[in-house]
Amino acid sequence: MENTASWADCRAENIQLNKRVAELETTVTELCALVEHYKELFKLAQHNRFGASSEKATAGYGQTSLFSVPASDMPVASPPRTEKISYERRKQVGKRQEDMSKLPLEIVEHEIPEAERVCPQCGEPLQQIGTETRDEIKIIPPQVIHVEHRRKVYKCAECDKNACNTPIVKAPVPEPVIKGSAASASAIAFIMTQKYLMHLPLYRIEQDFKRQGVFINRQNMANWCIQVCGDWFEPVYGRFKGKLLEHDVLSSDDTGVQVLREAGKTPQSKSSMWLYRTGGYTKTPVAFYEYQPGRSGEHPDNFLKGWSGFCHTDGYAGYHKIEKVTCVGCWAHVRRKFNDAFKIAKAPDSPSKTGLDYCDRLFALEREFAKMTPDERFKAREKLSKPLAEEFFAWAQAVSTPPGLAITRAVTYLLNQKEWLMNVYLDGRLELSNNRGERSIKPFVVGRKNWLFSTSVSGVKASAVAFSIIETAKENGLKPFEYIKFLLETLPNSKTSELECLMPWSPSLPAFCRMT
Repeated sequence: MENTASWADCRAENIQLNKRVAELETTVTELCALVEHYKELFKLAQHNRFGASSEKATAGYGQTSLFSVPASDMPVASPPRTEKISYERRKQVGKRQEDMSKLPLEIVEHEIPEAERVCPQCGEPLQQIGTETRDEIKIIPPQVIHVEHRRKVYKCAECDKNACNTPIVKAPVPEPVIKGSAASASAIAFIMTQKYLMHLPLYRIEQDFKRQGVFINRQNMANWCIQVCGDWFEPVYGRFKGKLLEHDVLSSDDTGVQVLREAGKTPQSKSSMWLYRTGGYTKTPVAFYEYQPGRSGEHPDNFLKGWSGFCHTDGYAGYHKIEKVTCVGCWAHVRRKFNDAFKIAKAPDSPSKTGLDYCDRLFALEREFAKMTPDERFKAREKLSKPLAEEFFAWAQAVSTPPGLAITRAVTYLLNQKEWLMNVYLDGRLELSNNRGERSIKPFVVGRKNWLFSTSVSGVKASAVAFSIIETAKENGLKPFEYIKFLLETLPNSKTSELECLMPWSPSLPAFCRMT
């Protein structure tokens, strides 16, 4: 009996030990995976800090790097046969002269005084045999000028003597941009382009004005921008939205913005600036910015309500539930995740390199399709690109990767986004990435790095209007300063029915608004 009891105790003890060993092995596996995860994060952080930030492929597909072939294996080329060719050709004008030909010309003559125009050897008069020229670019800084409008007022002297009422006639004068203010159309256009195009905070613009001998308070500048956006640019902004929604291919993106004074929110909370813009196949491009107090999917849902078409987006799920909208996923986001994983692994036979190669092959095909018509591109994609994408997904489903690593996250993202990534093959006008939208949201991101935040909701809404006008003007080949100045000089003296003639795509815009 004692032996039986001892054997039972030993067996129970062994079971407990085996159970404990299994638990420890599971813990070790989890800790090893966690260590690998932190090692990946560290390597990626080091690369982001010290490595190259470009995501471009190092070599195009179908091309072999010169240095990938050993020198001993490279064929020795025989000396090429040569022949002598003589011909005449027209002298080429240098690029500097070509660029300067578009600028106003100022000629400065340098002459020897007539009394000194004698030969230093024999004393006879000198004769001109030619002219040497040297080109320079002359910069004239902006000037701040005090303009005083003097309006002539007239009366009838005869009526003043004999009649009860004396008619008063005043000379016509353009309406001011802001009544009772010293702000002119050119001043506000300059401030808006400095802030929203050149991304200068208002306090730096204020300091620059001081250096020119004039003081314009930054609060006044902010109020001017807010007021003209509300009084004059709001109808233009509304017309932009209408024109935007006439297109059936759009791009969308968003980014965070901090608003210090917003009802019901702390100064530290984040709001969102949303971008909606037209695709590449349009003669009336529009970039439309809209401020919203959050990043909820209801905001693009409300904006696109009643609209149907294709919308290029990132992987944000808020777009996927919008009715009648076909979301087109971004393959550039897929490539970015495989690229991050490859920065960590750096092994030519790793799954991250295989996924990166698939992405690069897809983008290489898109570069070949760039000059095709939409119908031609649709057929070429069906033949070449779509089978490659399906092969990519089949590989992703079959590949085995450890949990918690960057490559696993890349593969999971790819498979989760398959439905929207494959939508690019539905229409030849669609693009493989949402880079067009990301390029349009970038100006706001760059400006935000300089201003840091917006003080009020009215200020951030004015920023949305200003960015919409400036970026749409750029898309249509206009000079932002000249276009804003033209709008502020015209809108106070025009009718609402004339608004279409003032749109950036209107052929009736004056020539000085257009880029040369």
